[in-house]
Amino acid sequence: RLGRTLPDLDAELFLAPEEWQAAYILSEKPLPKEPPRLNTVVRLIAGLGGFLGRKGDGEPGVKTIWLGLQRVTDFAAGLRYARQAHDS
Repeated sequence: RLGRTLPDLDAELFLAPEEWQAAYILSEKPLPKEPPRLNTVVRLIAGLGGFLGRKGDGEPGVKTIWLGLQRVTDFAAGLRYARQAHDS
């Protein structure tokens, strides 16, 4: 809901850096230099869950966000592991 009502909030208030980065990587979008806005990331995550984002589609629903978030969570865990292995 906050992605809809307060779309300009910083995504890092709710998501770890690896999570919003995973959403960009899986969506094949270039990573921004600064943390993106919450609504932008929510729409990317929903897109990974099947949301098409067409002109008349409105805002993504809970199910598409949930499905996309499952993919993002798994990918973010892989990013964390890779970074830890690289730093060791």
